[in-house]
Amino acid sequence: MSELAGRTALVTGATAGIGRAVALRLAARGADVVVHGRDPERGADVVAEIERHGGTARFLTADLTDADEVVQLAADAGEVDILVNNAGIYEFTSTPDTTAQSFDRHVAINTRAPFLLVGALAPDMATRGHGSIVNISSTAATMVAPIGAAYGASKAAVELLTRSWATEFGAAGVRVNGVSPGPVHTSGTEAMLGLLGQVNVRNRVGEPDEIAEVVLFLVDDRSSYINGTVVVANGGERSALPA
Repeated sequence: MSELAGRTALVTGATAGIGRAVALRLAARGADVVVHGRDPERGADVVAEIERHGGTARFLTADLTDADEVVQLAADAGEVDILVNNAGIYEFTSTPDTTAQSFDRHVAINTRAPFLLVGALAPDMATRGHGSIVNISSTAATMVAPIGAAYGASKAAVELLTRSWATEFGAAGVRVNGVSPGPVHTSGTEAMLGLLGQVNVRNRVGEPDEIAEVVLFLVDDRSSYINGTVVVANGGERSALPA
């Protein structure tokens, strides 16, 4: 299948987890993928896997805590038709245990980097009359917890930005949507899997490929009438009432 042939996709945080799964899915559907990450070795591995299956990809690195590097990433990516803001960090600490530096990292990577990339890339999409942006949020943006307030706040901001950008650029043909995953099985969640599997009605943690399929739907023409929506993919919330 090649419904994305001729389109270039930039996926941030694409060397592991959800980002990697998204990059592979988009490439399999014909997109030329710009793989962003911090580790050149892992980036080369993703590019090699895409190329083994007949796809086209290249790797770019940028420190998303550095605003200048984020802007340079957009410039180096060139003409982009699909932007997937996936890169993120999370530290599940209480508010007193969250340092100013940690808070700033959450905002810089999870919120400011998508803001700068959209600001750099969406205007050209609008000029061309088409484009699709998907922001990876988290159910932490809407489900309160006694820890992880900085992470939840940074993702809540992304969901508001998603709706704002959909309004700002939608009339010019650029669709902006989000995906809000529940717990997903990645290397970063290994230590919490014993708890995470009990937070939804499916009694299991999601897989990166399951989130990637939602992203794929949102960036191709099957979702042409969807704009400004955040799709929740969390296995279904447990009822607060006794069974």
